[in-house]
Formats: sequence, structure tokens, C-alpha cells
Amino acid sequence: MPDDARADLAHAATTSIREEIRLWPEGAPSSLPGVGPESSYHPTVGVAAGSTFLRNVSDPTLTVYEPAPGTANGSSVIVCPGGGWRILAWIHEGVDVAEWFAARGYTAFLLKYRLSATPPDQAEFLAAMAALDGRIAKPIPAAKAPRGMDKLVRDQALIDGRDVAAEDGRRALEIVRGQAADRGLDLEKIGMIGFSAGAFLIADVAVDPRGPSPAFLAPIYGGETRGRPVPAGAPPLFTVIAHDDRLLFRMVEGLYADWTNADISAELHIFARGAHGFGMVKQGLPSDRWIDLLGAWLADKGFG
Repeated sequence: MPDDARADLAHAATTSIREEIRLWPEGAPSSLPGVGPESSYHPTVGVAAGSTFLRNVSDPTLTVYEPAPGTANGSSVIVCPGGGWRILAWIHEGVDVAEWFAARGYTAFLLKYRLSATPPDQAEFLAAMAALDGRIAKPIPAAKAPRGMDKLVRDQALIDGRDVAAEDGRRALEIVRGQAADRGLDLEKIGMIGFSAGAFLIADVAVDPRGPSPAFLAPIYGGETRGRPVPAGAPPLFTVIAHDDRLLFRMVEGLYADWTNADISAELHIFARGAHGFGMVKQGLPSDRWIDLLGAWLADKGFG
């Protein structure tokens, strides 16, 4: 069976046999223009080559990953994949992460949030992504590494996409909190983990929650405060970045500094190598261990 077919089957399995909750069944309060039919694709290069990515998402959902009977620990986590507000790294930053948590007693909710429009023609889209990847791959001296996403993203469509993603994140947290009692979940143990754009999403939610804050926050290779104050009730933070992720490592350092300057517990791991977007992909590098470090941190904080 071709790799693409296997990936499509994996995607179908993870979205059809599990409970799926629509975030806005009556319609979202805002929208992004020009978003075509949702589709998937499989990149042939990069850290996650061959994995499944989604694009043109307009109907956001939560997919529920329950722990095995008798193993639930009462904690839960909302998992937010990344993709630059254009795509979602559905498997290695989503499904694999949700399954890791469920295997350890957490109830995981995989968030498929809305995305900015990408070209409906697959060839045109792939060409645009290849050009973007080429720009991202160019080396940047550490001294010139951007310290804010506003230095990288000036496309209004992506700025709007970021705001809509945060809106979906807040709604996801509201839904999980609303269902906590029925699912046997502890309201004080509902956290969020996000990758890249998903990391910015959960940091945006924590800094401006517009409701109860998540109990813990794990923005992985991404996130910033945009200069906003970290609220006094912000959750403890765990974050990870690779030093050779030159586009984002200064931002993650800044996020950690903002949290600790507010006297809120934070833990930062910087790996020498790993690049951007590794998620659950094993590269044979020390950065492969980030998820184990997270597990130990969560146990130390009383969530594991």
C-alpha cells in the first residue's frame, strides 16, 4: 500500500472511531474568508515527511481520546497542533500526542482549529509551501533571531488566523470545563499543550483567557505574550525549543522570561539540535526526550 494511502487510512481511523465535538454547531462568532473544502496532504520532505497534515479547516472540532478503563487520573489536556495558521500537523503534533497522554491516564482532547485559506489547487498549494519552507530554512545569526512574531508575520490573513485560532482555543477550554463533571475530570487539572502555531494559541489563551485559565500550559517551540502582562493567576509553564530553531528560539526564551518575571513557575529546556516542528518524531537526538521531561514535570506538579 502506498504511503499516502496508509496516511489517509490513519487519518480516517483517528477521526471516525472516536467521539468528535463540534466547537460551534450553531456557527462561530467570526470567520476567515475564502476557506475551501477541508483536505489533507503528505509532505515528502522535512522532519515529518510522510505524515498527514490538514488544511482549509473551517469547522473546528475536539476529538476525544479516553484512557483505558480503570487508568484515568482525573487530569485532562487540550492538544493543539501547529502549522503556521495555514495547516495542521495532525499526526505527529496531534494524534500521537493525544495517544501518549491517554496511555498515561489523561483524557486528551485534540483540537482541530480553524485555518487561513490556502489555494484549492493542490499543486499550487504545494509550490507555495515549498517556497515558504525554503525561506524558513535559511540560516539566521542568533543575534538577529526575531523576538516577536510581528517581525515574521505581516500577512493580515495569518494575523486574523491567529486571532481566530485563539477564539477556538478559548471555546475548547470552555467545552471541556463544561463537560468535566460528566467525564469525571478535575476542573483544577485541565491543561493545554500546543506546538508552534498551537503554542502561540495556548499562550494567547493563557494571557487573555476571558474566563477560567488552563491549569497548566505546555507551549512547545512557540509562544509569546505580545508584550501583555502575564496574569497573576496564569498557570505553570513548561516549554521546549531547539537552539537551531532560529526563527523561534528567542521568542521562547522571552516567553519563559515573561513568566518568571511575573513570579509564576516555569521550566525551559533548550536542546542544541532538533530544528523546528519535531513533535513526536524520533530523530535520534536528545530532543526526542522532551515528552518524557514533560511527563516528569506534570507528575511533579501533581497532574500526572
